[in-house]
Amino acid sequence: MLPQEIIRRKRDGGVLTAEEISGFIEGLSNETISEGQVAAFAMAVFFQGMTPDEIVALTLAMRDSGDVLSWAGVGKPVADKHSTGGVGDNVSLMLAPIVAACGLAVPMISGRGLGHTGGTLDKLQSIPGYDVMPDNATFRRTVDRAGCAIIGQTGDLAPADKRLYAIRDVTATVESIPLITASILSKKLAAGLESLVLDVKFGNGAFMAKTEDAEALARSLVRVANGAGVRTTALLTDMNEPLADCAGNAIEVQNAVDFLKGTKTGTRLEEVTLAFAAEMLVNAGVESDSVKALERSAAVLASGEAADIFGRMVHELGGPVDFMERAEHYLPRAKIDIPVPAAADGYLAACDTRSLGLAVVTLGGGRQRPSDAIDHGVGLSGFKPLGTRVMKGEPIAFVQANDEASAAQAATTVRGCYQISDERPATTPAIGLRIGAV
Repeated sequence: MLPQEIIRRKRDGGVLTAEEISGFIEGLSNETISEGQVAAFAMAVFFQGMTPDEIVALTLAMRDSGDVLSWAGVGKPVADKHSTGGVGDNVSLMLAPIVAACGLAVPMISGRGLGHTGGTLDKLQSIPGYDVMPDNATFRRTVDRAGCAIIGQTGDLAPADKRLYAIRDVTATVESIPLITASILSKKLAAGLESLVLDVKFGNGAFMAKTEDAEALARSLVRVANGAGVRTTALLTDMNEPLADCAGNAIEVQNAVDFLKGTKTGTRLEEVTLAFAAEMLVNAGVESDSVKALERSAAVLASGEAADIFGRMVHELGGPVDFMERAEHYLPRAKIDIPVPAAADGYLAACDTRSLGLAVVTLGGGRQRPSDAIDHGVGLSGFKPLGTRVMKGEPIAFVQANDEASAAQAATTVRGCYQISDERPATTPAIGLRIGAV
């Protein structure tokens, strides 16, 4: 069937067959279907949705558009985690080495920034020499030697998703449960996983702002992944404020280094990271219950084992051998660093997290078009948690920029993102619902 007829059927609410979906994805992969047609298809799915069978067919077609890896002989449970995207969400950078130190093999296929959210690959490319697109032999060797490897989609892994992902980013079709489900799981299934944990965000900084929408996405992901033979669970986590105390690329890598060295204890970031580590260990069968898994994860973090593994992974993928010791020396820094003063006395009561993410994009730390280059040194730092008491004029964040005008503009944006109240706001749990395998 002609691509335009498939688009028309979906636009009008029809149900596509597996053969039609497979044919469309094949055309997307070999570029016989135009970017405009792909965008139209994405918009049709955005408005009309897909049945569960259509989502499975889309996921499998995208998985099969390239290689499907096998980890036979690795000798460890093969596991991964994926986040639906947030602001200041650098959990993967710490989580992968933590669970690798606990005995898992973690071949983590990650993405670039999408919309207002940061991308793990963009963060890692702040590290000089780090190869986010290694060949499969290097990928496997890194997992064998370090226990984990965080890389991007090579041309051989789910290439159809790579093209669709970039088009969704710039056509306002990100927030679609069928497209998100297929995008995430096509990469994960292609990576040859045995188990998977999903971090599905809700709140004003998430693609799924409403908790019920996040839950619907989580259930879709868990249902499709388990149906494909990968043991999968999901945690819903709050994105009504940044997760880390910063947002950017090099800034978040430095934050991860500090975390692995033990200087970010007692934070929401630590709570979420260790909760996902425990979930991964239980799903993989390494620990029998979450309490023991949590204790083991905290132990390898405190001992420095996880930090050593992160440094080993960086070096195996082309980064400096002494990166963990001299991260500040290697990571790029913006020329200008200015404070954002509080507008009044009171408690930080609410945060427009999405606008904080967009401020990073405007600074150059994200993309407005797929071809845009990233400025890895810019970003925001020093976020104070909601509920913090501040005085007028006290810094509530800092802006790192490369020119005075963009720094001033970002500072104004950040200041407007926070509501200050005379009353201390209620505390919101970082982790909400857990969705297990059916």
